[in-house]
This record gives sequence, structure tokens and C-alpha cells, in this order.
Amino acid sequence: MKIAIDAMGGDHAPKEIVLGAMKAVQAFPDIEILLIGNEEKITSYLTDKNRIEILHTEEMILATDEPVRAVRKKKNASMVLGANEVKEGRADAFISAGNTGALMAAGLFVVGRIDGIERPALSPTLPTIGGDGFLLLDVGANVDAKPNHLVQYAIMGSIYTENVLGIKNPRVGLLNIGAEEKKGNELTKKTFELLQEEKINFIGNVEARDLLSGVCDVVVTDGFTGNMVLKSIEGTALSIFKMLKGTLMSSMKSKLAAAVLKPDLKGLRAKLDYSEYGGAALFGLNAPVIKAHGSSDSNAIYNAIRQARDVVKSEVITTIKKAIEL
Repeated sequence: MKIAIDAMGGDHAPKEIVLGAMKAVQAFPDIEILLIGNEEKITSYLTDKNRIEILHTEEMILATDEPVRAVRKKKNASMVLGANEVKEGRADAFISAGNTGALMAAGLFVVGRIDGIERPALSPTLPTIGGDGFLLLDVGANVDAKPNHLVQYAIMGSIYTENVLGIKNPRVGLLNIGAEEKKGNELTKKTFELLQEEKINFIGNVEARDLLSGVCDVVVTDGFTGNMVLKSIEGTALSIFKMLKGTLMSSMKSKLAAAVLKPDLKGLRAKLDYSEYGGAALFGLNAPVIKAHGSSDSNAIYNAIRQARDVVKSEVITTIKKAIEL
């Protein structure tokens, strides 16, 4: 199995990308990695070339680039070359921590959509109190969704959660402003009706306040709402830890308490870090494409590689294609 990675994408590229790749090949003897980017910069951090190749290019897509224009004009950019590797079948999956909009454009224009899928969905796994996490889709690939788009998200999310996360008969919830069946706008009301007809474990509407308690395994919403939920959860977690740190550093007594609690607080922080679950999968494409967080460190890249490996091994794309054909 070969996994292509945009070595130049993200805030800490290429160092953290390379370190994460080396960690992954040590952990998974069945994978090979293709790092795409500036060879000189990559090799300055690559201390172990075992099962790691480099595809050299000096062109890259910047965070400030207009996504669609960049993908169309920068044909030799590391991100575009990576997408082309999976399109041509030379790689089984592609990972990038670079420009999110550009990756979605590369996914659509280079990798291509699965026949029958109208809109792709960007889908991270977020933490829950119990530690199992939940899949949220969409978080920004399609901000103007229609009911049939959300139904397809539910089907794809259910397949991924069962096959990759190992949750049998995953509970699928529709994000809404209330749990009652008639709540919401026209989008959610129509989607609710359609989801009831699907062969998935649809449990009804769910509210945002219940997501982290593990109310369901798959949460479906439009990309506009999903993106705000994602950033609200991320911002809340960061703010809580900042306030907690301020409180624990406020006096000698609290500093002593902090020293005792430090191992437990580290464990709690890791539990709330969604990069531990991997990246955000771009569902609906002809090959696995994973968007790692822009600020990914080596551990986040390692987890994105682990996730990509699991998607390939469990043949999620093939299963989605069969489900959509029915």
C-alpha cells in the first residue's frame, strides 16, 4: 500500500510531515510513503529512507492562494501532484495539511467524484466524553447543501464509521435546533423525512449541546453549520485549557496542585485533541483523500497516515460506490 503525502502543506512543513512519515513506516510494515515536495528541504529531516520515496517539485500552493485558480494553474504543485498520484493509481491514498479549499478543488477536479455522489463532504472525527468520538459531516466542503446531499453524507458516514472505526450499526443523527421531529428549517425537515427511508440507523434530530456526550456516532449537517460547530468546539477546548492554566498558575498553592495533576491534565488534553483521531476525510471521491489540520505536528500526521491506511484496508470507497449504486 502506498500513501502519497503533500510534504509542503501545513504550518510546520516539511519537518513535521517527514517526522510523522518516518514514525508511520516504523509502525506499519505494510505501507510505503511518497513524500511530494522540495527534495532538498525534505532530505534535511529524513534520517530513515526505509520505504519512503520523494517526488521532487519546487512548486506549492500557499495558504493565501485562491483555491480553484491555484489548482488549475499550478500543475506541478505538491498538492496537485499528490492528487494525480491517486487518480492514476500509483498511490492508494493522499494526505495534505495544506490549503483546505485547494485540496477540495484538487479532489473534485483531479481525483473526481464517485458516480452518483453530488457533493463531497469534509468529515473529521471529533472527541466525546466516553472517548469513542463522533464523525461530523460536512464541515465546509459544501455550504449550500440540499436534502439529498445530507442523505448521501449519512450513508457515507455510516459506512466509514462501521468499517474504519469499528462501530457496528452506527447511530446517525441530524443536527438540528431541537430533538423534536418537526423542528428546524426546510432543509432539516425534508432531510429528516428522507433519512427515515434509508437503511441506516437513523435516530432522529440531535442538538449541538449533546454532541460531546456521544449522543450518536455520525452527525449530519450542511457545511456552513458544520464548520461553525467544528470551530466552536475547537475554540472552547482551547479556551478552557487557557483558563485552567491561568487558575493553576495563580498562586503557590494552585501551582503545587498543578504539579500533582499534570499527568492527568495531559491525558485530558490528548482526549480533547481531535488530531489524535486522524484528519478530516473528504468523502465522495474516487480515492481516499485526507485533510490534516494546518497546524499538524508529527503525531497528527502519523494519525492521518494511520487513518488513510485503515480506509484503504477496509475498502471504504468500494463499499460507498456499491451503496450509492443500490
